[in-house]
Amino acid sequence: MNQTLRSIAPQGLSGRLVGILAVAAAWSLGIAGVAPSAVAADVQSKQWYLGPMRAEEMWKTTTGEGVKVAVIDTGVNSSTPSLKGQVLKGLDATGAEGDETDDYDGHGTTMAELIAGTGRGGGLKGLAPGAKIVPMRVADTQFQNKHSVNAYDTADSIRAAADSDVKIISMSFGSEFKMDREIEAVKYAQSKGKLFFAAVGNESKKGNKAIYPAAYPEVVGVAATDRLGKVSETSQHGDFVDIAAPGDDLPFWCDQKFERYCEGNGGTSAATAITSASAALIWSAHPDWTANQVLNVLFDTAGRGDWEKGTLSNYLGHGIIRPAVNILKGKGNPGAPDISPLTKEKTSGSSASPAPSAPASSQPEKKEKADDAVVAGSSKEKDDGSPLGLIIGGAAAVVVLGGGAFALVRKRRTA
Repeated sequence: MNQTLRSIAPQGLSGRLVGILAVAAAWSLGIAGVAPSAVAADVQSKQWYLGPMRAEEMWKTTTGEGVKVAVIDTGVNSSTPSLKGQVLKGLDATGAEGDETDDYDGHGTTMAELIAGTGRGGGLKGLAPGAKIVPMRVADTQFQNKHSVNAYDTADSIRAAADSDVKIISMSFGSEFKMDREIEAVKYAQSKGKLFFAAVGNESKKGNKAIYPAAYPEVVGVAATDRLGKVSETSQHGDFVDIAAPGDDLPFWCDQKFERYCEGNGGTSAATAITSASAALIWSAHPDWTANQVLNVLFDTAGRGDWEKGTLSNYLGHGIIRPAVNILKGKGNPGAPDISPLTKEKTSGSSASPAPSAPASSQPEKKEKADDAVVAGSSKEKDDGSPLGLIIGGAAAVVVLGGGAFALVRKRRTA
């Protein structure tokens, strides 16, 4: 990043500007004053955020044990040295050949390692190495261009995660288009007491459009920062940003054979994984808390510089995550168990998994204006007889469902 200082205008501050460097100082305050270690040959030395976040000290108290995280992504390779024993049974929602452990890109495996990798074999070390991963494979645009895939894969994955015993849903994936079925699944996940994090995207200079599911009111939109605590130049911004985390200059799996890591910009994808891991640490340390309380503490302890508490930045939301403030210092107000810190509305406030309910029919409050996507359907049916939408080789399928024609419009990418 060439820019040495980037200012942020928090909402409701009448034009008051907050310097990123002040936020960077606040992020370190109460966490660590140490500089990131020099980049060495092994991949873990390039995880520059582990030192400042005081990961080793937090792991003496909690490693995220007892918390399961659903990773909705390109699949998760459960055979990498860092993920052996860390990956549970999940779901392949693509409808294509393979299963949820067949990562067709490496992106999902990288996210899983950033959350719960053990670091064995010199692989990435997760911030919550005691947590477990439940992989949910969905299709990105390149995959759907090559295969016939389920048009509702993200919605089906979210709903499956909601009906499981996972506590956290992590999705470093997004699209510019809303889908009614996805909206219903997101609201359903909230009703089941899940904590849902999603990447806001890495195209701030290419339109900076709202990305879903991050921009849904019930989802925590995660932005990315660099080593200095400055917002990433590529991280998208708007009122859909709720919190930020380290994301720039992080290693990732760069080939389908999983033989090597590449250096690059993890962006909001990596930031989402690291935020999900932070939540896992806090939830593991406070197993009786609800999703609302865990999120309240993440917001309450976030690094904000000299911002007035309760104000939001379009670039960093409530600020930069600092789980050690809670884990090591016991700070952070969990607030009401049944009030969402995102919508300020009453929720079930439970992390339990009651019996599945019918999909919600109401629409959430809009955070950002965007054209609704129209979803394709198919005459093919699931086992329960319900329609299964298909994207066939990336082409737009048009069928008649209930007397109406529906054309598919979707461009989905990892964030």
